[in-house]
Amino acid sequence: MPERTVPSPAFREAFVARADRRGAVRFDHFVALALYDPRCGYYAANRRRVGREPGTDFFTNTSSGPLFGELIAAACTEVLGRDPGSFTFVEIGAEPGRSILRDVSHPFRSSEARSLGASLDLTGELIVFSNELLDAQPFRRFVVREGGWIERGVGLDGDQLTEVDWGEAVEPWLPPPGPEGSQFDAPRAAAELVARLGRSPWQGLFIAVDYGKSFRQLADDTPAGTARAYWRHAQHNDLLDRPGEQDLTVHVCWDWIEEALVANGFTTPRLESQESFLMHHAGTVIERVLRDDGGRRGPRSRALLQLLHPGNMGQAFQVMWARRSTDCPCTAPEAPRSLTV
Repeated sequence: MPERTVPSPAFREAFVARADRRGAVRFDHFVALALYDPRCGYYAANRRRVGREPGTDFFTNTSSGPLFGELIAAACTEVLGRDPGSFTFVEIGAEPGRSILRDVSHPFRSSEARSLGASLDLTGELIVFSNELLDAQPFRRFVVREGGWIERGVGLDGDQLTEVDWGEAVEPWLPPPGPEGSQFDAPRAAAELVARLGRSPWQGLFIAVDYGKSFRQLADDTPAGTARAYWRHAQHNDLLDRPGEQDLTVHVCWDWIEEALVANGFTTPRLESQESFLMHHAGTVIERVLRDDGGRRGPRSRALLQLLHPGNMGQAFQVMWARRSTDCPCTAPEAPRSLTV
């Protein structure tokens, strides 16, 4: 493996301040630092991360232009089953200036885009939406040693970051240990974020677009874990390289997201591929795009193909959605708190 990039002075200072007496931090604490530290975190940097332009690192649904927002607005209107004019559309974790409803005509009372770090106090009738927010939450890493799980951490060896054993793992939600050396990347923070969102006293529709797997798939089918890094549109597995400068991401565990929603009064969460969700619930927009294009392969038809085709984003992303009504007795079992991503 090529030698890793030396951490910046700002990252090194922040890392040392959080390290224990061994000079290490737990793996999810390293991820939180690398992504969200206000001085040196990847998402704190004032630069363009999403797109196809030089200097960006990845593209997503919003890279297709306003069409994605049109499709989501139409789908939300249908699955709400109520007049959308009384609901505020709240996008959580939007990139600055990249709200999906920007420049999109919609039927909602209003729309808001709350960037990472903004308050997440939620009240009233809402559609709470996120696009690739959950996969960008910190995750814990475990490895099998001699038939048992060991939690991993990150240490600093001179100028280089290195993975270290943090300690024996006793978490009840861990799967049975697999073969020696197999890894399990546990996206617990994503489920905890959804649970915190659910404890705020709002009603309406929760909808998350992301990529993930079932708990059984994560446990049985991904012995190397699912975490990866993105840098200049290249995917790789060295999560400790360029700390604070590259994106770190992990597959969501949809079972844990569903459990968090049900525990907070949402009814029967549903999981669909992005292709299925948009085809079933945003058909009017799809038909309009194809009709207006007149059979030509215009820019909007090409964008639609990117969003729906199984070989592009149609199967790569999934959509979990659930509703919570105003008469649900489970809403806000405790006093609302000021929340931030």
